[in-house]
Amino acid sequence: MFIEPHIGGDKRGWIEVICGSMFSGKTEELIRRLKRAKIANLKTEIFKPSVDTRYAEEQVVSHDANAILSTPVDNSQTILLMASGVDVVGIDEAQFFDPQLIQVCETLALKGTRVIVAGLDMDFLGKPFGPMPHLLAIADYITKLHAICVKCGNIATNSYRKTADKGQLLLGEKDSYEPRCRKCYNEKT
Repeated sequence: MFIEPHIGGDKRGWIEVICGSMFSGKTEELIRRLKRAKIANLKTEIFKPSVDTRYAEEQVVSHDANAILSTPVDNSQTILLMASGVDVVGIDEAQFFDPQLIQVCETLALKGTRVIVAGLDMDFLGKPFGPMPHLLAIADYITKLHAICVKCGNIATNSYRKTADKGQLLLGEKDSYEPRCRKCYNEKT
């Protein structure tokens, strides 16, 4: 369970990364943390890549249909422009952002902003995905969530693609992906 750090004295920022496979609850956890920040009367803003229109254009929505209002952006630099005066910044689907997201998160944290980033740590090939490996390296707090393997019921760490599409970027849900453990993922059946 993630324990939010105590803020004392000067306003200090930090970076939290929530990662894992598809269907592990990353967005659900991001929404939970942002709602708690709002309860604490902190000014929050959440961003998502504009390419992610699976559920709603201006909302971050979990697979369980929990939602929070968000701002879709075309690039990470826009986040810096729009996050001025914000206490907590949430970023969903970070793997789809450009490499400059790493510097954007670092800049926000240095300005005293709590930055919460959620995204896939690996693509469907099991390779590190987008800026996520670098964000994991500079994060102050990391939460790795796990799904349940649909084949055997063990802990799932991989996102298995059920379609023949070979492109790295394929937005999808249960029709295109399923969570699998290491063994079942590598059996590819």
